[in-house]
Amino acid sequence: MRTSIVWFKTDLRLHDNETLIKAITQSDEIIPVYCFDDAEFVTTEFGFQKTGSFRAQFLLESLLDLDNNLRAIGSGLLILKGKPEVEIPKIVQEYKATKVFAKREVSYEEKQTETRVQEELFKLKCELKTFSTSTLYHAEDLPFSIKDIPDIFTNFRKKTEKDAVIRTAFDDPNQIKSPEIPVFSLPTLNDLNLEFKPIDSKAAIHFKGGESEAIKRLNHYFFESKCISKYKETRNGLVGPDYSSKLSAWLSLGCTSPRNIYKELKKYEAQFSANESTYWLVFELLWRDYFRFMMKKYNAKFFQQAGIQNKGIPVNQHNTQELQKWIDGETGVDFVDANMVELKRTGFMSNRGRQNVASYLCNDLKLDWRYGAAYFEQQLIDYDVCSNWGNWAYLAGVGNDPRGNRYFNIEKQANDYDKNKAFRDLWLQL
Repeated sequence: MRTSIVWFKTDLRLHDNETLIKAITQSDEIIPVYCFDDAEFVTTEFGFQKTGSFRAQFLLESLLDLDNNLRAIGSGLLILKGKPEVEIPKIVQEYKATKVFAKREVSYEEKQTETRVQEELFKLKCELKTFSTSTLYHAEDLPFSIKDIPDIFTNFRKKTEKDAVIRTAFDDPNQIKSPEIPVFSLPTLNDLNLEFKPIDSKAAIHFKGGESEAIKRLNHYFFESKCISKYKETRNGLVGPDYSSKLSAWLSLGCTSPRNIYKELKKYEAQFSANESTYWLVFELLWRDYFRFMMKKYNAKFFQQAGIQNKGIPVNQHNTQELQKWIDGETGVDFVDANMVELKRTGFMSNRGRQNVASYLCNDLKLDWRYGAAYFEQQLIDYDVCSNWGNWAYLAGVGNDPRGNRYFNIEKQANDYDKNKAFRDLWLQL
């Protein structure tokens, strides 16, 4: 009997999941597991929680949905809590598994965890098999090796679009053979040392975790509302659910995949026609790919103050008061403050808002950009390690920005994107 473990991480879906499909084809039975890694629920060196309440709630909802979907086809999800390098080997021994299938990691801490698990499994004569499941373009299909990927996005994009192809998404499995999986049991927020925080009713969108919700949202944004056809014109919006796709939260936990989004987009274009807006979503997914490949290329450098450019930037002495005012939306700059209040109360902020508040922290307050990145890590429901740290380094002038200093004139931005003050009034009114 060939028994394998499928270790779910940020790939909480059945559709387009190569890890799961390969495990099913190479095993007689599989045990799907998810491990709440203690290291993900600590306070970071910057003084913020690594996983905040909003994101943890979204994760719990996503795991519940995954368990329901697995049980519908004969399996279920086994929940573990602790250190993966301790807990995964225990399950391997219990079920006499010979292989563990998992998503391949690229960022520094995640990669270290993966290595520690692999070392422990090796002692048990158990193989760790990993697969790239997070990107639109597969790393192996790029027209350059990881170490030769251009440090300027436009150069990467043009050559990739010209010379690489997007692989077909994997189908959903319709049956999984598993031994009886114990009754599903999730930790509470309290077990994770977090407090429940209700999301403000004024939130642009009320995110609910899970593959089922991801499919619903995609269907709404593409086929029901056809909002995708005007995405390029509306994507800099600030108020309401449909100015942008809002798929980032589900993408961050892998409740859907970029290739699935692309597949549905191609269906939409065949039915209703392609335009600049439908292409622009692919363009944004390419940026997401790019930050992941950059993280693979530069690894820990993305978490250092000098970034991938090894560049010293003028930074004020750390000022906890200024940082706290920024966090609380009390800087006195209304556009910055409205965006920061939205983030604090909802776990979400528009792309336009993110660029402005990051520019303000780096260029006006001249604080260490990593404190901003670490606060976003705690606060954002759609936090993605590669995109978050890659974007912050970019804005700080130590990442992939060829211009080197991405300064935003915030008053002009507010006038351009919130002319009638609808957004500022929404979040700053008493």
